[in-house]
Amino acid sequence: MTTIDNRLIIGLDVPTIADAEKAVRDLDGIAGFFKIGYQLVFAGGLEFARDLAAEGKQVFLDMKLLDIDNTVSKGVENIAKMGVTMLTLHAYPKAMRAAVEAARGSDLILLGVTVLTSMDAADLAEAGYRDDPETLVTRRAEQARVAGMGGIVCSAAEAARVRGIVGAEMAVVTPGIRPAGADHGDQKRVVTPADALTAGASHLVVARPIIAAADRRAAARAILEEMQTIQRRN
Repeated sequence: MTTIDNRLIIGLDVPTIADAEKAVRDLDGIAGFFKIGYQLVFAGGLEFARDLAAEGKQVFLDMKLLDIDNTVSKGVENIAKMGVTMLTLHAYPKAMRAAVEAARGSDLILLGVTVLTSMDAADLAEAGYRDDPETLVTRRAEQARVAGMGGIVCSAAEAARVRGIVGAEMAVVTPGIRPAGADHGDQKRVVTPADALTAGASHLVVARPIIAAADRRAAARAILEEMQTIQRRN
């Protein structure tokens, strides 16, 4: 029987709290770590995040904060009181430094988002960046380490490089995970679960391949089996 492995974070990318509650029920005993992002946050997801945390679940609150230092700081102070496990912010040095200071003394793990996995070199150029994704990810990972962040969010394609920069202690969280043969959707820099872990990822974020599956439990088990195979090899 495949057991809960909290390196697997299930993305609750669903439109309503009722849908999210059903997904959590469907995965009871298999998954214990859930991501809540914009779609669900604006449908009551913050209270739902508190409820999950109160039930002993781990919550990855994917807010990608970025604002003036004081606003980031005050936001992080309140989020730290919610009991969630992880929080994302864009990996801009000033924002990260403000967040780290605000979270000091709490158990909140702050994650710096480097480059979104839906973006490639052409997308960055269109947005006005001169760097390619790999260069920008490298710079932001270095800045996150210096700022004292708890981890990094990056494509699994960059996980090995990032792990080399941040060392063994920081989390390396990789979205855009797709089992072999799965549809990539709007993700452009995707990797299989096994390859992500081998590259140095500590946590894998998987949404559509599980949430959109006809049998969510079977889909989650298949990914957990792949993850546990890599763990046994290592």
